[in-house]
Amino acid sequence: MMPEERKPDTADPSPTESASPPPARAAGSSPNGPEEIPSVDPALAAKEEEVRSLVDRLKRLQAEFENYRKRILRDIAAVEERTADREILSILPLYDNLERAFSVYAKDASVEAFIAGIERIFGQFAQLLDQKGVQRIPTVGKRFNPALHEALLSIHSPQLNGTILEEFSPGYVRGQRTLEPSKVSVSQGPAQGEKEEM
Repeated sequence: MMPEERKPDTADPSPTESASPPPARAAGSSPNGPEEIPSVDPALAAKEEEVRSLVDRLKRLQAEFENYRKRILRDIAAVEERTADREILSILPLYDNLERAFSVYAKDASVEAFIAGIERIFGQFAQLLDQKGVQRIPTVGKRFNPALHEALLSIHSPQLNGTILEEFSPGYVRGQRTLEPSKVSVSQGPAQGEKEEM
């Protein structure tokens, strides 16, 4: 009798024998939800904080500069007001004296007294201009200077070319600055056939 051949075991393998090992879980992943976000790089966080700090500082500086600008404008306006007040105060006595001169003339009709009053007021004006450092620009007989004079007329004359012949309107300087140029006529020199005066 032949021994009975043993058939290969076709039964299902046990779960422990055939089951493949579960896949490894990624580091930082959660078995019950989405993966966790890795922590922010400390150096990047420090840079972001530095940027925020600089932006805040710039905003503060901008606000301070705007306040400073407004304060300077207010101070300039105040200085201009005080300067205008001083100038007005300096001419008020002249105005008062002129008013008195006209008042006296209206009562007495004295031409001599009126002229004397006007002369005194004119002297006060000259004294005030001198105190302010204002000087009249010399003209007739002087050389034309475009920084001081304005030529309204240029004509031939026996005088040297560029010599001021006539003053139409006086000019004034204060220190090194021209307040108002003198309006003048200027010589072009003699016409052809004439001789210049030396």
